Amino acid sequence: MPSNVNVEGSLTAPQLNLPQVVEEVRAVFLAYEAALLANDVRLLNDFFWDSPSTVRYGIAEHNYGAADIRAYREHAVPVSPLRRLQRTIVTTCGRDTACVSSEFSVPASELIGRQTQTWVRFDTGWKIIAAHVSTIQRELIKQV
Repeated sequence: MPSNVNVEGSLTAPQLNLPQVVEEVRAVFLAYEAALLANDVRLLNDFFWDSPSTVRYGIAEHNYGAADIRAYREHAVPVSPLRRLQRTIVTTCGRDTACVSSEFSVPASELIGRQTQTWVRFDTGWKIIAAHVSTIQRELIKQV
């Protein structure tokens, strides 16, 4: 029975941002970032759930399914090794689901990148089931 279902079968409020789970996801997210900076294609592919249901929306591409993501990675231009993360937020729901949102930038670029990843814990470890990457010009960012 899922952790957010009580003995009567009713949904209960999920436990959000359990510190141990937040740190687990932060660690795997940073490992993903290290693989991205190193252009370790094999390792990058291993971070994604091996399923036709996995989705990755990139800056200039849409990848539907793990096979499509792997094919994209084989020919993708590596990210700049000067890329830096900022404002990374890990939000967990229960012990097995998380969302990571982060901005990234490269010095001298007019663009700020944003990425969001949905992570799920499987028997094989944490895997990305959905990802989105986009960019925006710095001067267009509106802070409220």
